[in-house]
Amino acid sequence: MAHAPQDGVRPAAGADALAPVLRPVHAGNGFEEALEQILQVLRLGLVPPGGRLPAERELAGRLGVSRVTLREVLKVLADHGEVESRRGRYGGTFVRPRPAPGAVPHAGGAELRRRVARADLDDVLRFREVLESGAAGLCAEQGLADGAAERLRAALAATHEAPLGDYRRRDTLLHLALAELAGSPSLTAQYAGVRARVNGLLDCIPLLVRNLEHSQRQHAALVGAVLDREADAAREIAREHCAGTAALLRGFLADGGTVDALDHEWYEHRPLAGRRPGLGEETRWRR
Repeated sequence: MAHAPQDGVRPAAGADALAPVLRPVHAGNGFEEALEQILQVLRLGLVPPGGRLPAERELAGRLGVSRVTLREVLKVLADHGEVESRRGRYGGTFVRPRPAPGAVPHAGGAELRRRVARADLDDVLRFREVLESGAAGLCAEQGLADGAAERLRAALAATHEAPLGDYRRRDTLLHLALAELAGSPSLTAQYAGVRARVNGLLDCIPLLVRNLEHSQRQHAALVGAVLDREADAAREIAREHCAGTAALLRGFLADGGTVDALDHEWYEHRPLAGRRPGLGEETRWRR
């Protein structure tokens, strides 16, 4: 039986939204590279929770793999709770919601340290800084056409309007847009990869409203510098912004993991009556 679309279920992601990540895989490692790319799509939030991946035929064609291989990839992702398949007229492969950052308090610090142990944290954070500052400088130096400038403004506005639970995804899309607008597909692909790794670390720590409000001010300054073609300022703001994220992650890793020390003292967002949740609204501690 066909199921009608449910509230909040989004249509399949268009090809353009996935362009920064999806590309034909190399012969010999089709399964592994297809899995890596689809995981990047999920980690970057290019298809949001509840959203539908492109149809099998389209997705297999873009990856350059057979539909049999793609189905094996999707089965692995389904087995690990990343996606789910639905049958019927409105069926397809849908992204499952992910736990909110810090939703399991005592697991946060241990999980963050486990993920950091598998990566060179300094290397990841420095590479991100190089790519983001470089992209910002390029965009400012070359200037943005009207359509590109409007896209950047819209991405910034989307972060301002984001409820806390969707903030990191919107933040990622803003930075990814800046990388794309630099005009280098190689830069965009490298940034997508490093940002997916950074997001994997950020998922282990809570959303701190004070930090997000500061980030928003930096975002506005960064976009302003790019649009005003102030390349040096754009690069410096991007570096400072990346340094803030690096300090936050290192802080939570200090002294055996501050995430555990915080216990369950996460920020809980409580929107004011009659208003959509956003970063500028009332926030209180939950204990």
